Amino acid sequence: MSFDPARVRAICFDLDGTLNDADDAMVDRLARWLPGHDHKLARRIVIGIETPATWGFILLDRVGLSKPMMGLLNEYYRSRMNRKTTSYSAVPNTMDAVRALAPHYKLAIVSSRWEATTLYFLDEHHIRSHFSCIATALTCKHTKPYPDPVLWVASQMGLRPDECIMVGDTTVDMLAGKAAGAQCVGVLCGFGTKGELLHAGADVILSSTADIPELLGLGSAKNHMESEG
Repeated sequence: MSFDPARVRAICFDLDGTLNDADDAMVDRLARWLPGHDHKLARRIVIGIETPATWGFILLDRVGLSKPMMGLLNEYYRSRMNRKTTSYSAVPNTMDAVRALAPHYKLAIVSSRWEATTLYFLDEHHIRSHFSCIATALTCKHTKPYPDPVLWVASQMGLRPDECIMVGDTTVDMLAGKAAGAQCVGVLCGFGTKGELLHAGADVILSSTADIPELLGLGSAKNHMESEG
């Protein structure tokens, strides 16, 4: 495992479990229904559901059925956004990390989410303007773990893929980044484990996305934002 911060000119972020705390929110909701509000059991159940669901979507992508399905889902969630009153929580301190990184690097989103909820999250946390480009489920012919969206955002930013890092919490993020030729940073604030992220090609493992500024020599996100304030 090796990581070269000197090569980095852009950072590509996954959304769920990387910037958006949706995974923990799902665990919390499920735990309320379990005896003793067992969060450990809730997390195991959600992981057990999410992993086959992710690879099921990848299978649909391979046979050309994912785009029609995601198009319908995107329109459904776009209509819901007009009525939405609940909030999407961010992984702690990641919004400060994004703001600390933005003056120094080009930033991109590489998500398998539909466009409507991706943009809603970025707008809710007032960070959309920090991103040079945004790839969602319908942007490219194939989504992660194919390299297509990572290659697309690199091209949009006028960079080579090896000048980018792909940051994510799952194996599909690492596989997409590696296939594109990017360096990969696995984060443990979502559902991925250290072992599986390393096996999928992570060059470095961090506890949280909030640790990216420190990895790149900018100091902690919290300290950076306090010094600017």
